[in-house]
Amino acid sequence: LQSPQAGTKEKTLCCWFCTSGPISLSAKIERKGYTPGESVQIFAELENCSSRVVVPKAAIYQTQAFYAKGKMKEVKQLVASLRGESLSSGKTETWNGKQLKIPPVSPSILDCSIIRVEYSLMVYVDIPGAMDLFLNLPLVIGTIPLHPFGSRTSSVSSQCSMNVNWLGLTLPERPEAPPSYAEVVTEEQRQSNLAPLGVCDDFERALPGPLFAYIQEFRFLPPPLYSEIDPNPDQPTEDRPSCPSR
Repeated sequence: LQSPQAGTKEKTLCCWFCTSGPISLSAKIERKGYTPGESVQIFAELENCSSRVVVPKAAIYQTQAFYAKGKMKEVKQLVASLRGESLSSGKTETWNGKQLKIPPVSPSILDCSIIRVEYSLMVYVDIPGAMDLFLNLPLVIGTIPLHPFGSRTSSVSSQCSMNVNWLGLTLPERPEAPPSYAEVVTEEQRQSNLAPLGVCDDFERALPGPLFAYIQEFRFLPPPLYSEIDPNPDQPTEDRPSCPSR
């Protein structure tokens, strides 16, 4: 899926005894595997030595094939396309990473005996009055990007050298224990942060009532054991599930 795809073709236009110069096309993409939302970067060179005005184009096609009872039905549809500038006789054009974005489509299905979904990138030259000159480059549409760092295209990773030495770092086998409270807070800091007695008395006077009395009664008691808590107090004793104690 990461291997580049490339191709070259040439076509000579003939009209009876009049033969014009050839039209040559070469195209390349950096890899074969993509996901929806990514852009295919097309590198192409076109030389028009004919007497006609031609137009370079590119398109992504989806081909669905269905197999049943020894028969096959095929459906081909256009997924995305782009158009270049018209090219007159004797001119050349170069695509240096022209982008064609892949829309939301279903992934490729290549290992099923009853249905097959394939994708291809067609880079072609629209020639008026003659059959087009085209190149088919296979594509595989998946669901997980080949480049997990979120690059929108593969050109960033291919043209820039990324230092990934930090990926080789490993965590220690046994993590270091956190420091104790005494190592972080000194006795002087603890004493300075204690609230004076007058402040505590004012707080107790500001919360009169049964709720504060309930809090005062249980604030110094330890939490109850798990075996002392009855989750079903209304259920008969013989029907209650046994609760393991700590």
